[in-house]
Amino acid sequence: MFSVPHLVIIFVVVLVVFGPHKLPELARGLGKMMAEFRKASTDFKMAFEEEMRTIERQARETELRKVQEAAAASAVAGEQASALAAETETPKILSDSTEPMEPTITPVSESIARDSHSPEESQPAETAAVEPATAPTDEITESGKPPAHDQQQSA
Repeated sequence: MFSVPHLVIIFVVVLVVFGPHKLPELARGLGKMMAEFRKASTDFKMAFEEEMRTIERQARETELRKVQEAAAASAVAGEQASALAAETETPKILSDSTEPMEPTITPVSESIARDSHSPEESQPAETAAVEPATAPTDEITESGKPPAHDQQQSA
């Protein structure tokens, strides 16, 4: 701004114009004016910075809301995709190394009427049933007749 010789010349001019008695009052007024200027500039700077922080905070909040909405939308889309995948999921096929279990088809002897006819005549073609691999044993009492519970089922 001003160099030292310039300041000395200004000081001498002010001393001559105002005199030595008014110089302290002028210096006090100049100091107060400089303090007020600094205070005003500091207040302006603080208000400006506060506004900038407010704008940045609003921008962050807006961005956070967008991220949360996007996360919620992707979660909903993920749930819908998993539900769709569960609906359209194909059944799992056994590998070639594992042999599938096939049911054993055996005629049900309890449903055959026990009379003097031969088994070929009395057994219709539909009396075959699917049973586990081990067939139940026929129980015959000493009199040669099946137990009572078998007679009730054959009726």
